[in-house]
Amino acid sequence: MNLKASKENNSYDAIVIGSGISGGWAAMELCKKGLKTLLLERGRDVKHIQDYPTANLNPWDFEFRLQNTQKDILDSPVQSQLFNEGDKLFYVKDKEHPYIQEKPFNWIRGYQVGGRSLTWGRQCYRLSDLDFGANAQDGNGVDWPIRYRDIQAWYDYVESYIGVSGSYERLAHLPDGKFLPAMELNCIERHLAESVKKDPESRILTIARVANLTRGWDGRGPCQNRNLCTRGCPFGGYFSSNSSTIPAAMLTGNLSLRPYSIVSEILYDEQRKKAKGVRVIDAQTKEVYDFFSKIIFVNASTVATASILLNSKSNRFPNGFGNGSEQIGHNLMDHHSSAGASGVHEGFQDKYYKGRRPCGFLIPRYRNLKGQEKMNFLRGYNLQGHGERREWMDTLSLTEGFGADFKKKLSHPGPWTVWMAGWGECLPYYDNKVSLDENKKDEYGVPLVKIDFSFRENEHTMMQDIQETSAEMLKKSGFKDIDVFNYQKPGGTTVHEMGTARMGRSAKDSVLNANNQMHEVKNVFITDGSCMTSSACQNPSLTYMALTARACDFAYNELKKGNL
Repeated sequence: MNLKASKENNSYDAIVIGSGISGGWAAMELCKKGLKTLLLERGRDVKHIQDYPTANLNPWDFEFRLQNTQKDILDSPVQSQLFNEGDKLFYVKDKEHPYIQEKPFNWIRGYQVGGRSLTWGRQCYRLSDLDFGANAQDGNGVDWPIRYRDIQAWYDYVESYIGVSGSYERLAHLPDGKFLPAMELNCIERHLAESVKKDPESRILTIARVANLTRGWDGRGPCQNRNLCTRGCPFGGYFSSNSSTIPAAMLTGNLSLRPYSIVSEILYDEQRKKAKGVRVIDAQTKEVYDFFSKIIFVNASTVATASILLNSKSNRFPNGFGNGSEQIGHNLMDHHSSAGASGVHEGFQDKYYKGRRPCGFLIPRYRNLKGQEKMNFLRGYNLQGHGERREWMDTLSLTEGFGADFKKKLSHPGPWTVWMAGWGECLPYYDNKVSLDENKKDEYGVPLVKIDFSFRENEHTMMQDIQETSAEMLKKSGFKDIDVFNYQKPGGTTVHEMGTARMGRSAKDSVLNANNQMHEVKNVFITDGSCMTSSACQNPSLTYMALTARACDFAYNELKKGNL
């Protein structure tokens, strides 16, 4: 091994592994507190604005008109399920980055500075005590070591920084936040909202809460309603590490950003009983470097974080770094979003809409709430969807003809439609897990990741209820041609994977304490999705950011006190 190590040249106050949503936050917070911070990213550098080459292109500017080629699909059978010709540059090629699926699992990845913060769905919802108390209530998993009061101020802090547009609804189980003006529902969505509100089931339909700016915010935005977010936004109209946290960290003068840096393991000091640094493989040269620091934040994303910890072995931790609980890699969760319904409405033919709003609507969770009759499944789901008039591409397969009359038919907007699906909670099952194959290695000599995950009876029962209630709401609202669906998408497809290094109250059954600090190695913190103790049903990125800001504050104060 060609090891280049020099403590004098390679030492920092803090190291952050991963530059995605939580890693970008960790870098900014630590740099603003005055810590010399090394931010490691295994992929290429992507600079805001200048590295968004497709952001302003029209569909006809692309060789294949935004369609994926057979080569795209062969090279990336997993990633190509989500990307198109306009944003594929922000996804890995599966062929170059293999992993082992014990059962089907779509591991979606973006190896570049900013990670998946460039392609995320931007929906921002708070968890409530219904979620933080769920494991203790029904006995699945372990109890969260925090409650809503512990993180509420940090939700405020994060929302006030990133800019979240949304509507106040005063729901105990979906707390309101610090919102910019909400985006507007269109006429068919308002019609559905009014119908849902009249129903005795006490449900509501509201606009999604998203990190898209409805007015200029902190030198960014506003959102231009182009709905091309996943290509990178030259206007800074949505929050990403590239447009916000990383530039802010750079401005402090305390950040060292190192792309093409594959972290193979965390280094443990047996005498001091602390982490002393990380080992990095240069992705371009394959040279190996050691970097040293006082504290380490691991934010590589759930599956990658688990794999780094499992590959970090020492005399003290023969089964993986800080893994005395034997929980690392286990309890993998992802939301299911396969089931729902769609329908056609014959009204509002004189109405249309302007722009391409980059979000849909939300029907917050309405099952298994306090005071309700319990369902035949645990936990709950929300419904996410959108209403629109049928476009020419949708009409093409339903219309016959040619010539001028045919073109005229296609150019006239079709009827109003609504599509909606349930984003449902997945319980924490110990045997849904990430592990390493010691016999199969990638080109850098690192063991391949194995993922063994499946949805169980509780999730499938929930999906059935999603289908039934979605169809029922559409029918009561006057929709016709209702199509009930379940796409049977495998885990990972919702890209909300979490749970492989969970928080808990005891080192015996969890990896992290209430401050996202490893129970067994006090100077290592994990604040990406792996820290989640349960999944709730809300999109989780806002919670990752709030937990990260909170943990950075704790780590800095502990460092000042000499406790780390």
